[in-house]
Amino acid sequence: MGATTCAAIEDAPDLTLVGRYDAGDDLGDLGGAQVAVDFTVPDSSPANVAHCVERGVHAVVGTTGWTAERLETLKDTLAAHDSVGVLIAPNFAIGALLMMSFARQAARFYESVEIVETHHPGKVDAPSGTAARTAEIIAAARAAAGLGPVPDATTSDPDGARGAEVGGIRVHAQRLPGRVAHQEVSFGATGEALTIRHDSFDRVSFMPGVLAGVRAIPEHPGLTIGLEHFLGLD
Repeated sequence: MGATTCAAIEDAPDLTLVGRYDAGDDLGDLGGAQVAVDFTVPDSSPANVAHCVERGVHAVVGTTGWTAERLETLKDTLAAHDSVGVLIAPNFAIGALLMMSFARQAARFYESVEIVETHHPGKVDAPSGTAARTAEIIAAARAAAGLGPVPDATTSDPDGARGAEVGGIRVHAQRLPGRVAHQEVSFGATGEALTIRHDSFDRVSFMPGVLAGVRAIPEHPGLTIGLEHFLGLD
């Protein structure tokens, strides 16, 4: 993702790439950048982003695995640098953002819903940030509509076959070679089903969203979760 992002920025006529950094590199003053893009791993990202904020550099973050505690720490850091903006986006693919938007619309109409996400086996966290974010969005929409828990008669599942539970929504993660990023949201009601699916076959699919985040973040100080807020999909 980092290499693909660097190439996309170099190809953008209105942006200039001023630095590339890999694991173990000294970030220094970040080459005097206005905006830094972080695609690393959950254990590294918070320190990288804090380094940016403390130097007045806006950040666009595609690293997943940000816990509530880490987000609160970041908010405290941003409070001391109130002109700096940080965007943390679980997914930058426009189609994935539309998938989440459509799922929000559908959630109040269906009794049941489950999520299946598939990624390459090199991904270190599960469920994906996109799946977790989708589950949170669906859970909020269901709660606003006054829907109760998703019906499920399972009382015995010692091996976890029913998957993880995020906000009361079941999420199943697959890791398979040859895949990049894929998600399916399945809704069910008596006599019908609705399936919303998005597939990213190449990392270039994320680049329009990354560039949109880079261009917009200087105008949005503070913490923003989700690129949808910059695209009118919220």
